Amino acid sequence: MTVQINPSILSADFARLADEAQAVKGADWLHVDVMDNHFVPNLTLGVPVVESLSRATSTPLDCHLMIEDPDRWAPQYVEAGAGSVTFHAEAAAAPVRLAREIRAKGARASMALKPATPIEPYEDLLPELDMLLIMTVEPGFGGQKFLDIMLPKIRRTRELISRHGLELWLQVDGGVSAETIERCAEAGADVFVAGSAVYGTDDPAAAVRSLRELAETATSAAPWACGH
Repeated sequence: MTVQINPSILSADFARLADEAQAVKGADWLHVDVMDNHFVPNLTLGVPVVESLSRATSTPLDCHLMIEDPDRWAPQYVEAGAGSVTFHAEAAAAPVRLAREIRAKGARASMALKPATPIEPYEDLLPELDMLLIMTVEPGFGGQKFLDIMLPKIRRTRELISRHGLELWLQVDGGVSAETIERCAEAGADVFVAGSAVYGTDDPAAAVRSLRELAETATSAAPWACGH
């Protein structure tokens, strides 16, 4: 299984986003948190910034929409240049239709679950997705402490993915760091969003490499990855 590290620009210097995007060379994706101050109690950035970022970096953009009415807005982020668009299960009115529309426009379709949202009711939707995001903190703010109680949920999700034989990426977001990434990888995650653990260091590119090495080592020893 391929480990992917996605630095979150929520922890970057918003006055220097183009430079910050270049500072994480070697990253697989650049994670862009979109918040509307309705679905979550914070306000960040929107379509115009995503358009500008897509022109400023060759690293593909992974847009995480923590917004109300993603059925209306998500396709616009694909048009703005996002290579992957994540909507929240709790906010989407028609998640299957939305995932198909995102894919039809040429991006990867992803669905996110807040900590209290179980995976099991969405099992039948998994084939419609390219990635599933398990939030390991409550969405809305960066720098929160990792919720260990999400590890069993990550394991159950990986088991569902394996049971159905899906090529579905499993992303974790929230409190991912050198102290927690190995536990996430062992549980079944293969895509890791890291904010302050990357941008809070003196050398963000080196932080990306270090996190990747930790996750790869943990994955190679994980029971779920054997045979893949």
